[in-house]
Amino acid sequence: MIERLATGERAVIVQLDFGCGAMTEELEEVRLLAESAGALVCAEVYGRRHSPDAATYAGKGKVQEVAAEVTAHEADLVIFNHELSPAQERNIERVLQCRVIDRTSLILDIFAQRAQSSEGKLQVELAQLDHLATRLIRGWTHLERQKGGIGLRGPGETQLETDRRLLGKRVKVLKERLIRLERQRSVQRRARGRGDVLNVSLVGYTNAGKSTLFNALTHAGAYAANQLFATLDTTSRKLWLGEAGNIVISDTVGFIRNLPHELVAAFHATLEATAQADLLLHVVDSASPARDDQVAEVDKVLTEIGASEVRQVVVLNKQDLTGLSPAVERDEYGRITRVRLSAKCGGGLPLLREALTEIALEKLRNPRAQSMDSDTSFNPNITLDSGLSL
Repeated sequence: MIERLATGERAVIVQLDFGCGAMTEELEEVRLLAESAGALVCAEVYGRRHSPDAATYAGKGKVQEVAAEVTAHEADLVIFNHELSPAQERNIERVLQCRVIDRTSLILDIFAQRAQSSEGKLQVELAQLDHLATRLIRGWTHLERQKGGIGLRGPGETQLETDRRLLGKRVKVLKERLIRLERQRSVQRRARGRGDVLNVSLVGYTNAGKSTLFNALTHAGAYAANQLFATLDTTSRKLWLGEAGNIVISDTVGFIRNLPHELVAAFHATLEATAQADLLLHVVDSASPARDDQVAEVDKVLTEIGASEVRQVVVLNKQDLTGLSPAVERDEYGRITRVRLSAKCGGGLPLLREALTEIALEKLRNPRAQSMDSDTSFNPNITLDSGLSL
């Protein structure tokens, strides 16, 4: 087993193309992920394959190419922007003689660094333990088989089973704590529902500007930065809308392509609150060349957590980078579907407040009506006036 270094990691990134054709965007994203985790990216290795190699994922020749980059740059970490099996990680480490992690491990590490609330820390730890459970044997490769000789019979299985039992107990404790926290949130949601308060959740791809928009609307001072997963813990604030009264708006964790299943499961309680919202503000980075794929990834996660039927208003953010003027778009029924703005510069924020006021008044006038339906969900086939298609 390779010794894990705590700091000072110089990383080599590996990206393979299996015919999806989005290598440039994926390379940029994994580079940002690595930098967000604190790694110094010193080299990138990419290539094409028809299918992953069963033993080393990238194939013997490509692994040798990675080994050359590791030696040339004195790297101590190799990041595969793919999901590796425990056996593949072990085989690659034997060749490279340095630490190897996959995309899931990288994202889990970022989440572990960013979690601030007690609930967020519990959720991240649960996700890490679920991921570790499939790799537990790697820490005991010298004991995983019984060998002949005095002192070498039996302890391997005993140690592994002991680790599994301890891990299982810890997972059970974490799940019980999260269940108690979810009950508390359910009580709070019911209280808001009785008061006919519009419950709004900000959702979107990571680094789309959700936290910047949240701060611009509520003056909450939540942490916002130009990095992936800058905000992890859900934050809720009241927003006064004049005649519509108060609404509750929540900033949630950003989504990303190939979001680890362990994270979706661990954060299910938090993400479930999104499914209970009256309205989703789907924040889109309109200046990103990969915005179509990002929108699709967010919609996929929303479907997975049961929030696909919640009404969406798409917020096309970063209009200052596209040169488009702020605007509100409506469907054929006159209901608001999109708002173009710049959360950083403030252009279009009054339009968003007016849109929220209009929707909040709808809820006040007819709180039992099912006006928040899927008919107003974002349609990726609609073309903007500027000719940009999202």
